[in-house]
Amino acid sequence: MLSVCLIVRDEEAVLDRCLASVAGVADEIVVVDTGSTDATVAVARARGATVLHHEFDPIDFAAARNAGLGRANGDFILVLDADETLDPATAPAVRLLAAEGANAGYVVNRRNLAEGRTWFDHAVRLFPARPDYRYRHRIHETIDDSILAAGGRLLRSEIVLDHHLPPAAELRAKGLRYLALLEQEAADDPDRLVFLAAEYHKLERFAEATVVAERVAQLSPDDFTAQFTVALYHHFFLHDSGRAMDGVRKALNLRPADPEALALLAAIDAAR
Repeated sequence: MLSVCLIVRDEEAVLDRCLASVAGVADEIVVVDTGSTDATVAVARARGATVLHHEFDPIDFAAARNAGLGRANGDFILVLDADETLDPATAPAVRLLAAEGANAGYVVNRRNLAEGRTWFDHAVRLFPARPDYRYRHRIHETIDDSILAAGGRLLRSEIVLDHHLPPAAELRAKGLRYLALLEQEAADDPDRLVFLAAEYHKLERFAEATVVAERVAQLSPDDFTAQFTVALYHHFFLHDSGRAMDGVRKALNLRPADPEALALLAAIDAAR
């Protein structure tokens, strides 16, 4: 049995599209509403969802997610956001992996659809329904650590989610709301620095993003992604070829044949 779990708030414009995309996949849908004042709850119930109401003050996305996980009856759980849809071509992969029942969290491919551009990122969204698999962190919540801590694995999948992003102004306003929370979390937990750098990046505050990325690289000198990210920031946003070259060389020491790092090295050389 597969449960689809979401947290929502004032999502009447997009929720039906999301739930329709999993109509042939979900055995049940659990929607956690965090205070909608529009028709969100009615839309969810019209699709047969179980609706829970969760207090969202202070903001705590992990707690809201976990409320839904605790109510789910399925053996496996697929987590979506209301502005996402499951690519129908990959729906069979969801059912197949859930039926296999492996003790693993599956990383999906999220296709971000924005004004005039498309890009992919990745996140764990399909996993067994277990009481020790729970989300952590108030914002940019993740379940990866709890899966690994409980002896599970993280595996790549072919599943694709389409993420229908709002207009740039709305996206920026959301980022500004979340930034203060991330700054607070990162002050207590260095693991959150990666998310803080990404939020600065999304807000086009590249100098601050670079400072945070450099701190991540200093804390994790053997992390290829951290060193490569520092090189990217210095090359593309701060136009400091010397520091960009230093970062990409450190990255290549960790992964000598990486094609993206080699391409960046060539770009930095050409710009000097």
